[in-house]
Amino acid sequence: MGIFTKLFNRKKNVIKRRNNPDVYNMTSENERMNWSMEKARLTFHFFQDCLQHPKPEQEHLSIKARIEDNGKTEHIWLVDPSIDSEGNIFGVVGNAPIYIKNVQLHQKIGITKEYISDWMFIEDGRLIGGYTIRAIREGLATDQLENFDRSVGGMKIDAGEDYFLTNLETPEGAILSLEEAYNNKDITAVLSCKDFFKEAELLLHKSMNIALDNALISSTAEALKSSFIIGLKENGFPDFKGIKRAFKRFKITEEHYIITEFCYLKDGTTSIQKLHTYKTNEEWKVLGMED
Repeated sequence: MGIFTKLFNRKKNVIKRRNNPDVYNMTSENERMNWSMEKARLTFHFFQDCLQHPKPEQEHLSIKARIEDNGKTEHIWLVDPSIDSEGNIFGVVGNAPIYIKNVQLHQKIGITKEYISDWMFIEDGRLIGGYTIRAIREGLATDQLENFDRSVGGMKIDAGEDYFLTNLETPEGAILSLEEAYNNKDITAVLSCKDFFKEAELLLHKSMNIALDNALISSTAEALKSSFIIGLKENGFPDFKGIKRAFKRFKITEEHYIITEFCYLKDGTTSIQKLHTYKTNEEWKVLGMED
């Protein structure tokens, strides 16, 4: 099945297989690959909706599963997927395992959501999802791209778009929540997505080489909040309606991420912005822009 390329946790190289797609191996520590698998799990709700309500133009709906066998791990594509009422996932092994022996090609198996490492389908010839495929492709040299694209069936692999839930449970969801509040022109909702205290603290740390106290941070936070509200009143709310988006993360700490947001505009151009996000009281909030 030419559309499937496997990922394994060993030194990065390429395994050539007659009458099968090449296997591209990457280390489990690879930050880009780890992010792609996390993104797949965080956006799986979108794939599940598509699986339950498929469109005629959507083909090759597939799930990549992490399979473990006696200390060995392999990531295998499952075709013909289905999900039962309890959320268990079933599919048919779509490519022959190399390192593990407990599953075989064409065998139907079941997994739970924590074993998902990717999902994908093709819509009008374009790859949707397929985050590990994109991560592998992004790391290839120019002379390897043609062979790679041929091995995955010639589907169109563009910049893609992401499908995070609009809530405060992830940094990306917090940004989407803020942009939804902008679209609704709801100042209360907008402010609930912000954390001016942390934004002030970050700003002061960057600009001042002195010890900070809460009084200074609080007064700066009030000034930032007032300026922010005045700016909305004078310039109006930004409009994010109809915009498709993709995200990349850069970790500062467990509670602090810089998120790069790629907005694909209706005129065909792309707007890129970097935003600080911070987790406070189990919710992610949006701070200011990264310079």
